[in-house]
Amino acid sequence: MKTTIEIPEKTFRRAKTLAFAKGMTLKQLFTEAIEDKLRHGKPRAEADGPPWMRLYGAFAKSEEMRAETRRIQKLIDEEFERIDLEDWK
Repeated sequence: MKTTIEIPEKTFRRAKTLAFAKGMTLKQLFTEAIEDKLRHGKPRAEADGPPWMRLYGAFAKSEEMRAETRRIQKLIDEEFERIDLEDWK
């Protein structure tokens, strides 16, 4: 099927260079890229969530991580209770 799409010029130049380097046509490159995207389901923005979520949010969702955080905080609190304020003066 033939269709017309508009993509940024910089993206087009990069695609053309990549296709040439791989010894394939632009049609092959675009078809492969679209099929790969379709195979992986949701668009990246939906699948990954906001950028910060990719780095930190997954940990917050894990009950194991929350339990580990509580355990570590308890250890920290216990250590601070042992500090003799007179030693710090």
